Amino acid sequence: MRRPRLANERRAAESSASASASASASASEQQQIQDMEDLFSDTDIQKIRVSLLGWYGLNFRDLPWRVAEDDVEKRAYRVWVSEVMLQQTRVQTVIDYFNRWMHKWPTLLHLSQASIEEVNEMWAGLGYYRRARYLLEGAKMIVAEGGQFPKTVSSLRKVPGIGDYTAGAIASIAFKEAVPVVDGNVVRVIARLKAISTNPKDSSTVKKFWKLAAQLVDPSNPGDFNQGLMELGATICTPLSPSCSACPVSNQCRALSISRHHSSVVVTNYPVKAIKTKQRHDFSAVCVLEILKDEDVSDSEFLLVKRPDGGLLAGLWEFPSALLDGEADLAGRREVIDRYLKTHFQLDTRKACKVILREHVGEFVHVFTHIRLKIYVEYMMLHLKGGMKGVSRKKRDSEALPWKYVDSNVISSMGLTSSVRKVYTMVEKFKQQKLASDAPAPARKRNLRCTKKEEQE
Repeated sequence: MRRPRLANERRAAESSASASASASASASEQQQIQDMEDLFSDTDIQKIRVSLLGWYGLNFRDLPWRVAEDDVEKRAYRVWVSEVMLQQTRVQTVIDYFNRWMHKWPTLLHLSQASIEEVNEMWAGLGYYRRARYLLEGAKMIVAEGGQFPKTVSSLRKVPGIGDYTAGAIASIAFKEAVPVVDGNVVRVIARLKAISTNPKDSSTVKKFWKLAAQLVDPSNPGDFNQGLMELGATICTPLSPSCSACPVSNQCRALSISRHHSSVVVTNYPVKAIKTKQRHDFSAVCVLEILKDEDVSDSEFLLVKRPDGGLLAGLWEFPSALLDGEADLAGRREVIDRYLKTHFQLDTRKACKVILREHVGEFVHVFTHIRLKIYVEYMMLHLKGGMKGVSRKKRDSEALPWKYVDSNVISSMGLTSSVRKVYTMVEKFKQQKLASDAPAPARKRNLRCTKKEEQE
């Protein structure tokens, strides 16, 4: 009789444990559902709208792209340029670039008539040069189709380089369409308002952020609301040191509420940190090639090469360079550069010219988003036996690289990337040091007192 009783107790215990585990799993699932699918209540929406708009009206930063503009077409253009510049770039950096851009190209029509070289020159130093190219291509497309700026998100998305975020910003700020915007600042604010603990980079999570942002946007004043949400994330709800006591929507913030009841939780736990993509390590040999027009060292020009129209730093000018398979010694790097010059310019440093100076100048690491590029810098001064015509293009146009000669004055005024500018600065510093070390030492003056003493004797 005892065995059946024990068996019954065991089954009851197992059933209880199973029910407990099931309840735990259900609670975990319920938490995830609450995290992601619990939308804002109507009461919270109204409170957030009123509080945020009131706060923004009193605290918005005075920025040049926010200057009142009655012409909606011009306002849309200004919003577009500013939003593109602000991607991956700090506000304080963008201000001067924006003002110079608007002075040179005050309207969409003016921009459409610019060349890619002019645009790249204006953009130099902002990085992510593809953004500048898309601005130019977009301006040309809009003007070609009649010149009227698209007014809705759906029509704006057809313009090259305009994605969901930029389309939402232009449509809501310039044309008052009640659509959301979601950038890094907005993600952070909403993640904390709703205590969202899932990876903000997951596609399903991103969609939820857009859904929540669409709930919040004020239909009567979508532009100011969206700017207020971004402003809140940029100035108050910051990544590491949020000023919760100054936040206008702190009463609706679930992350703050949780942190007050659980000492192990802090507001900065939200959003969760996404795993960073491991950077690729590349290596490049760069040769700053200075070609003398004759034996006079003061009369020279530099060879610049235009990068391909696709890929990293597309269409920008740089000094001759070649990727390496990895770390390479000086002899290996020179072999790669010599082969590059001979292949693309029919320039044989051993036969067609007189190498006056060739020196390793230095090296540095330039960091792109997913690439750490180690750059070895070499300077070479040479005199071509056939004069400046000694550099020639390959016969097959499909393999030819666009190139040009420029003097030092032109280089100083060109819109070069920060890495190319650094290469040139390193070479100029090297040349100055070389010139100083090679200069004959000045004759030492005899001691005046000794001279007088000798005369007296």
